[in-house]
Amino acid sequence: MKNNVAELRKKYGYSQDRLAIELGVSRQTIISIEKGKYNPSLPLAIQIAQKFHSHVEDIFILEVEDKN
Repeated sequence: MKNNVAELRKKYGYSQDRLAIELGVSRQTIISIEKGKYNPSLPLAIQIAQKFHSHVEDIFILEVEDKN
């Protein structure tokens, strides 16, 4: 799954530390989400979307493989 968390975080002027504190997660969680190594739970994804005044599906993009 791709995401725009890093871009939005920078646009809104959040450091990884500040965003992590405001969301109640570790900085490592934010780093892992931004790198696409960790997909957040639905409640966390909703919190992130609310923080950036966006919709979840505008931040987290499911990549579908073409099976043909």
